[in-house]
This record gives sequence, structure tokens and C-alpha cells, in this order.
Amino acid sequence: MTDSLVIAPRFCGPPDSGNGGYVCGVIAAYTGGPATITLRRPPPLATPLTVERDDDGSVHLRDGQALVAEGTRLPGRLAMELPGPVSIQQARDAGAQCRFRGRPDEHPFPACFVCGPDRRPGDGLRILVGPVTGRDLSADVWYPDQGLAGADGNVRAEFLWAALDCAGGVGAFGNAALGGPPYLLGQLSAAQIGPVKAAEPHAVVGWRLAEGGRKMIAGSALFTAGGEAVAVARATWIRLR
Repeated sequence: MTDSLVIAPRFCGPPDSGNGGYVCGVIAAYTGGPATITLRRPPPLATPLTVERDDDGSVHLRDGQALVAEGTRLPGRLAMELPGPVSIQQARDAGAQCRFRGRPDEHPFPACFVCGPDRRPGDGLRILVGPVTGRDLSADVWYPDQGLAGADGNVRAEFLWAALDCAGGVGAFGNAALGGPPYLLGQLSAAQIGPVKAAEPHAVVGWRLAEGGRKMIAGSALFTAGGEAVAVARATWIRLR
């Protein structure tokens, strides 16, 4: 079975390709549940892409004959140990310390839909995680815009994937200055645990799980004001040569 989709320029990461988390979330919708999505090349913007759904439940996204991404549904919930919740005030304080807020020129992709400091409120998500005092992780507070919600008032899954993507990536680096080639998302596994209400405050949290060579493994999670985890992700980031 095939379908088609176009990634609107609004949802960019780098200026000429789609935000990895958002694109992964769009693809994951075709699997019908928690999924692992692997990006094989930068997803092009404003280009008709073909979605192929196989009998085994796997999904392939193609630009002509070129494979852009592929995904499989997770057999169960994403197995990850989560940190303790971060309060909304802690997340707000941490986000205020994100180096990209004070030094947007240091951001490798300042127009990124999710974490770009150049995006206007209501256009981009503007999630910029910073270090949480006394803890080895980063966080920011997020009030999801009503425009991100479906008819039920809950934020659509592709935007949750997007939020978890950049929170994990930026969180994995902490507040260190980034030197050399940037990292790009290579693979993202994510699962939604509960509903995420638009316009309500949430703490978006990211942390480093491991690193080696050109790879960085990051974890991320979304918590309600009451400390309930409602979404979780694990990502592999790859440094460009």
C-alpha cells in the first residue's frame, strides 16, 4: 500500500530539510503505535514523497527511488529508565539558562522548527533546554500551542516526536559550546504514554545516555505539571564528517 506526503518548509530542521523528529513522527503514524524510525538521508522539503507500507508493518519513505527513511513498530512500550520528574518551575529556570537563548548565533540551525531561537512564538516550538541545577540533565517548560492539537484538544503525535527529538539532542550536550561539524538525528524511537493537552505547561527533559565515535545516544521525556511521564524517546545522533 502506498501513500504520499509533503513536508512543509515550516517544519525544517536545517534550512533545506525537515526536522528529524517531526518527520519521524509523521512516518510513525503509519505504523499505528510506538515505533523506531531511521533516517537514511535528509528529508527534502516541499517535495512529494512516497510512503510504502509493507505487509509486515514496516514503512519506507522515498524520494523517487531514493530511500529517505524507514520505520518499524515497536512490539511493546519503549524500555527506558526515566529520571525523576522535573517540576515546571525547575524546567522554566533551566530553559532560561540555555546558551542558545543568549547566543543564538552559536546555534547550528537557528531556524529549526523545534529548537530554533529565530522562530516566532506560535510558529516554532521554541524548546530550548538548559541545565537543571543539581542534576545531570537539561529541561525547558513547554506550553504546546492550540494549533498543534487535534479536535480532542490533545497535541498531535508528530509534534510530540519533534519536541522529544531536539530536547534529547540539545540535552545530551548540556550547555557546552559546540565545535566542529554539527550532529544530525539518525534514529529515533518514541512512545506516547498519555495525552498531552494543548496550552498546559509541560516539562521537556533531555539527557545523554552514551557516546562513542561519531555517535551520541540521548534520552528524552515529557512530564505533566503533576510529574506524570506522558512521552519518552531514545535517539541516536550522528556527527557529520
